[in-house]
Amino acid sequence: MKITNFNFVTVALVFGLITSAFAQEDPTTFLNRANAKIAKAMAFKNNWDGPTTGPKIAAQKKLIVVIASNLKNNSVLRVSKGVQEAAAVAGWDVFTIDCWGVDSKHAEAFSRALALKPNGIVLAGIDANEQPKEMNAANAQNVPVVGWHASTRIGPSDGLFSNVTADPKEEALIAALLGVVDSNGKAGVVVLTDPASLYSQAKSNEVAAVIKQCRTCSLLSVEALPITTSADKMPALLTSLQQRFGKKWTYIIGVNDSYLDLLAAPASTAILANNKIQTLSAGEGSESAYQRIRNKRQQIATVPEPFGQQGWQIVDELNRAFSGEKASAYTTPAYLVTEQNIAFHGGDKNTFEPNNGYRAEYKKIWGR
Repeated sequence: MKITNFNFVTVALVFGLITSAFAQEDPTTFLNRANAKIAKAMAFKNNWDGPTTGPKIAAQKKLIVVIASNLKNNSVLRVSKGVQEAAAVAGWDVFTIDCWGVDSKHAEAFSRALALKPNGIVLAGIDANEQPKEMNAANAQNVPVVGWHASTRIGPSDGLFSNVTADPKEEALIAALLGVVDSNGKAGVVVLTDPASLYSQAKSNEVAAVIKQCRTCSLLSVEALPITTSADKMPALLTSLQQRFGKKWTYIIGVNDSYLDLLAAPASTAILANNKIQTLSAGEGSESAYQRIRNKRQQIATVPEPFGQQGWQIVDELNRAFSGEKASAYTTPAYLVTEQNIAFHGGDKNTFEPNNGYRAEYKKIWGR
């Protein structure tokens, strides 16, 4: 990678000036600002920056129902496990309903969840706006719903007591800027996004906006592909892109690592290698992504989310709802993983596990 050695004092001074609203400017200035933002994202701190106060866990046992979009999805599975781990500490019961990646099952699963008369519901990977009837029913029954990637917004939104998520625009900004820096301001970018997901579209829109703001870069195409696209369809797409853009095409930015998983088949890998295409992801942090980055196979970076920590936060948000307090609306800063820092914060286990003591911090809050 062409990432320069960073001056972290400069990072602190410049960070406040950098947002997704980069105007087109002198390419050198743009590149310097991008470098500073990337340095900030790579330097994840060990200290806890989340909530330090909140309600204790009540003695009364609670029933939490997790409605999971698809437990075969690594992200959803890890968040669900985080909820189960934290709920066990709280002394709560957890019942999980898996929708198996079938959107038409969401409403049915929500109705099943309400029929169990739970104390709280977790909507994991399902857009709250898609379930207005069920969300209204939950609110009418005073059943708080905490989402994970259930809205493009952080904290209370769309009928949710709180939505736990990374900032999709911040993740996309970091990924796009890395493409700019790694190419020395000459990236020719194709973006892969899911047309069925507002969360994914928020990311791809931000990636596109940042690349357009780089005067010497090129946004070649935004390809809308359902996340369920099979890997055997990718070689034809890659061949088409190569024919359309030739040597101008140098980078693929996926809205998450699942798209880059689709590129890992031998036929796709060969096309990318022959055309010297680099890939990076604007989110997730899957095990396969970590392995590709570590082994320097095609993927140069990912912007992972701390799924286990998010599971604990979901339980904390529910406890705040049960106690009549406001949501913490906390979100972790964006963290960029490259070969340079992959050994830290859970990277040795191919996941983003912040070394910030979040379990102990939440236990202090809960009186556990």
